[in-house]
Amino acid sequence: MQKPFPELAELDISVYGDVVPVLPDSFLGGSAPRLRTLVLRSIPFPSMPKLLLSANGLVTLTLVDIPDSGYTPPDAMANALTVMTRLETLHLQFRSPRSHPDPESRPLPPPTRFVLPALTKLIFKGVHEYLEDLLARIDAPLLHYLYVQFFMDLNFGVPPLHRLMGHAEEFRAFDHAEVLIFNQSIQLSLYPKTGVVDYHELLELQINIVCRELDWQLSSLAQVCSPSFPLISALEELKMIAFYHHTGKAIWNTLNGWNFWTRSLL
Repeated sequence: MQKPFPELAELDISVYGDVVPVLPDSFLGGSAPRLRTLVLRSIPFPSMPKLLLSANGLVTLTLVDIPDSGYTPPDAMANALTVMTRLETLHLQFRSPRSHPDPESRPLPPPTRFVLPALTKLIFKGVHEYLEDLLARIDAPLLHYLYVQFFMDLNFGVPPLHRLMGHAEEFRAFDHAEVLIFNQSIQLSLYPKTGVVDYHELLELQINIVCRELDWQLSSLAQVCSPSFPLISALEELKMIAFYHHTGKAIWNTLNGWNFWTRSLL
């Protein structure tokens, strides 16, 4: 696998277990010009940006359960994405919040943005700073499915996420929303009203924040849904549902929490 595979169109490598092989710099000879689908699960690959720059015909890029040893900085990932004009699905999922951008390496001036003209589906799991740095450079006008899961943080700032949603045409029709509270997380989902959804296509936006404490859940969601949140003005229906066991006191605390969140939202 350290030699070129010039006709390779699809590659899917998954590791299940404690032994994690590191792909060498010479993997595939460092080039995959005809690759259309790349799926790596639990695989550290330090030279991945170099390979991705050669794979400018990628349609699906899925990097799941990225270990800390396989961390790729957001600027390197963004540079690799600039050549992917055919990319339709991007899935980045980090294993732990230790995959964190170096504060000193984060760009101070606004970076130059580029367009992913074919991107329709974006799935991300990780720290919000990584997504901020990545999305600060991306426009995706055809995006219609967005799933974001953040590791718990007391301070969220996601203006690039707001900008991305504001530029995607499909999201402007999202007029229904649900807030779901679970034991381990809180989730906001937005979608078009019933009857508009084409179930053959995913039309949805989900933001999931992993944390236990109810006040942290609601505070985090209130920060993400700040007054600059671009879709709030179009909402016609908002549902709020809690899916976990309650005592009487817990129910009262939950209602107080909703009061806090809705005040912050409105």
